[in-house]
Amino acid sequence: MTATIAARRALLDLIDDAGGRVVCLAMSKDPNAKVTVLLFGPGEDLPRYVAKVPTTDTAVRSVQHEAGRLAQLARRELGPLAATVPRIVAIAEHSGRPVLVTTALPGRVMLASYHTWRHTARPAAVRADFDAAGQWLADLQHRTARSEASLASMLDGAAAAITRRFGDEQVTAQDLDHVSDLHSRLTGHQVPQVVMHGDFWPGNMLMEGDRLRGVIDWECARTDGPPTRDLARFAITYSLYLDRHTRPGRRVAGHRGLLAGQWGAGVEYAVNGTGWYPEFVQRFVADGLRRLGAPEARWRDVMLAEIACIAAEADHADFAMNHLLLLRRLRQVAGP
Repeated sequence: MTATIAARRALLDLIDDAGGRVVCLAMSKDPNAKVTVLLFGPGEDLPRYVAKVPTTDTAVRSVQHEAGRLAQLARRELGPLAATVPRIVAIAEHSGRPVLVTTALPGRVMLASYHTWRHTARPAAVRADFDAAGQWLADLQHRTARSEASLASMLDGAAAAITRRFGDEQVTAQDLDHVSDLHSRLTGHQVPQVVMHGDFWPGNMLMEGDRLRGVIDWECARTDGPPTRDLARFAITYSLYLDRHTRPGRRVAGHRGLLAGQWGAGVEYAVNGTGWYPEFVQRFVADGLRRLGAPEARWRDVMLAEIACIAAEADHADFAMNHLLLLRRLRQVAGP
């Protein structure tokens, strides 16, 4: 396939050029729903290219945003890290909508290993995941750091967005006061602005052994975002599914302080609990803050701030509301 960004061609023509197998991965039901298509060369076991096909006008904007961010990243000096970021091959067309075609990256999605038998019950396996994510994130942030801004900037616009989204009937004064208190506690601490992935979770990370070989889905990325958002997002999303394979009311294997059942129980356990897993999570965020020049003691506020951001921004309304309800439960134990 030799298509370039400047040549807008039909997706079917690009598939013909590839000359191999085509695999459709999935289609979500979110407002920004996209079909992801893997394109294989003749006789190849691994895909060469990935095509994102938007199915709604909202999805078109997401695809266009990702294409813009990937083009900007291609111009940055990322060193060896550049090999872990998809490269744009073409902007194709299907049913009148743009299709983003990128290189396919090697590796297995971290989430697949996460859901294997007792993976998250083993400290060594969990530590390897956190180490891989943390090392990649530290490298990205080091290479892209620019001028500094307040740590509180991660919450900019969050309270207003939550109010617009859920309205006065669902958002309480206590909710808004809590976000305001978090903003106040984070104010006065400066961190560099960096390239921010924006959806840094195990479902977007490709692993080979203990090494992170690729990070995909850059549609929420920013070129000058607060580094603490990716840091906290990984810790929250890794914790969110710890009880996925445990019946409600039962203890989660490997985590004596965690009972399955209530939505977000794993995050509450990570933030408020004790034991090896909460210590991993809390140290991961605290170490990241220290590396960025911010107080380690603000780890809890940073995690709660990111939960508020997810409530404000998540595509799925129920997912967003669940984060707002989780934030309410977590505010019962206030940080210093």
